[in-house]
Amino acid sequence: MKQNKIYNENCLITMANLPAECVDMVITSPPYDDIRNYKGYVFEFEKIANELLRVIKIGGVVIWVVADATIDGSETGTSFRQALYFKDIGFRLHDTMIYYKNNPMPQTGNRYHQHFEYMFCFSKGSPKTFNPIIEPTKYQGLANMKNRGQNGSLDYEKIERTKEKKVGNVFFYSIGGGISTKDKVAYNHPAIFPEKLVYDQIVTWTNENDLVYDPFMGSGTTAKIAEVLNRKWFGSEISKEYCKIAEERLNEYIVNNLLEVV
Repeated sequence: MKQNKIYNENCLITMANLPAECVDMVITSPPYDDIRNYKGYVFEFEKIANELLRVIKIGGVVIWVVADATIDGSETGTSFRQALYFKDIGFRLHDTMIYYKNNPMPQTGNRYHQHFEYMFCFSKGSPKTFNPIIEPTKYQGLANMKNRGQNGSLDYEKIERTKEKKVGNVFFYSIGGGISTKDKVAYNHPAIFPEKLVYDQIVTWTNENDLVYDPFMGSGTTAKIAEVLNRKWFGSEISKEYCKIAEERLNEYIVNNLLEVV
């Protein structure tokens, strides 16, 4: 199996050719609930989930970005069913993160605008890598609460105060033309990742030279960001049309060494 390549085939074929426990991280957004038209290709979720469990390393993670369609006035709940299935087969549900869209498309009907998707982090055992994104604290907080006396009081002189903290697990991104990416060709795909979303997740859960896999590579965002961050990568994409979009996008940057993230 070659690295730094997109395989134009069903991801089940790609993964069948992989040895067990060879991938450090998977990040993807599958074609859930037929919200988008993906040329009629079949999405065999349970088979894919089981293969992901087989190929991911101990300590590796799967970032699974999904939402639910609304059918006959009711949300499907597909995201929850998928999360529970991942747990049933042996993954841990390590974190339920939220991908919040600052500028979603307005919706009609008697419900509020849908602003978010789930970013489930499934791990095979405890994650081996965690490089948290840090932000400054508005006020110097208490680093820990371990210095309480027997009566429950705090000895403030012994408590370390922090000037920065981990960000929360709700990630805010603006999306749309010229915002998700500057690469015009990428918008020929119907649903692209914001580059910053992929950047944040790969930075958090991997180190340089780790291997990242996207089973639904689409417009090639995962490949581009993995290249930016000096990670090894490969992907699967069943649509020849989408493979061409990704290859055109990547060639412009990789060949000319002009990779950047918006």
